[in-house]
Amino acid sequence: MKKVEVESLLKSFFLFFISQSVLISALLYLDYRQELKILDDGIFSKMRICSLDLSCSEYSIDFEESQKYELYKLYKDSKSLSSYFPIAGSKKNILKIYLQKKQYEIKVEKVTKKFMFKFLFVTVVVIILSLLFALYALSPLRNALNLTQEFIKDILHDFNTPLATLRLNVAMLEDENKKSKKLQRIKNSVQTILSLQSNLRAYLHNHTSEIEVFELQELLKERVTLMEENYRDLKYSFKLQKVYLKTNKEAFIRILDNLISNASKYNKKNGVVDFNFNDKILEIKDSGKGIKNPSKIFERFYKEQNRGIGIGLNIVKKLSEEIYVRIYLKSTIDVGTSFYLDLSKIMK
Repeated sequence: MKKVEVESLLKSFFLFFISQSVLISALLYLDYRQELKILDDGIFSKMRICSLDLSCSEYSIDFEESQKYELYKLYKDSKSLSSYFPIAGSKKNILKIYLQKKQYEIKVEKVTKKFMFKFLFVTVVVIILSLLFALYALSPLRNALNLTQEFIKDILHDFNTPLATLRLNVAMLEDENKKSKKLQRIKNSVQTILSLQSNLRAYLHNHTSEIEVFELQELLKERVTLMEENYRDLKYSFKLQKVYLKTNKEAFIRILDNLISNASKYNKKNGVVDFNFNDKILEIKDSGKGIKNPSKIFERFYKEQNRGIGIGLNIVKKLSEEIYVRIYLKSTIDVGTSFYLDLSKIMK
């Protein structure tokens, strides 16, 4: 299950569960209060019967002055529950029948246990219903995602033939006219499409289950070697140490390729790209133009240059989240940009 599906499942589950739990808790509380009232009414009824024949072992009997208390009313205090009844032929005194507080608390505890059991039972039922509701609500989203993924896979597959033809013809034309700037622009555009194709392929895969162990410095130098031929005026420097990572290698390569490509593409002439590793943080620093709105740079289709289509860093952000790498940046106009990858969760 993909991250977006898990998120939707959890949100649907908790939305249904919380709403139903609040409603049912309110109803059970009202029912509980009603049950306590029935308990009190039952105790009072037994006291009235006891006042007639005084044969009630459960209750205690005493006498009070008639002016202090109202007759036929149940009183509660910290020591007991009591009720007062008239005595035939006596105007000065009244009969007090009372139940010790401890005995009353035992009765209340029985009622409370009954409702706690009922509450737990209802909670389990609500959890099951919430899960079924969440799965039912998720099914249209899963179908839509699967259809979208299949469509993208088909499109990517169909790209292969025209792209192969383009690359072959550009290579043939380069042999005839090696200095043509137009051919170089066509070649760069084809390379951009190929890079985008690789990004999309990588993002469609489930990267959380495909785990590999590899060495960071070795991989970085390998990716730079593949790219530096296109940027011969730039200088690439490494301040790294031997660090092993445990994550999806293909997704991590896509992240590096995008960041290295941007650091090279938007750099100044005779600029530098530095790779530093310190305290579990990988820094990719360039001496380029800088970014005007760093907070927007990971948004889909956002771009500050004419080149590209603005989804590379959006894919980088999503891939980073998928393999548990935190990514952030600092940028200064006309000075350069640094991207930081927190590798603490994937270090071996």
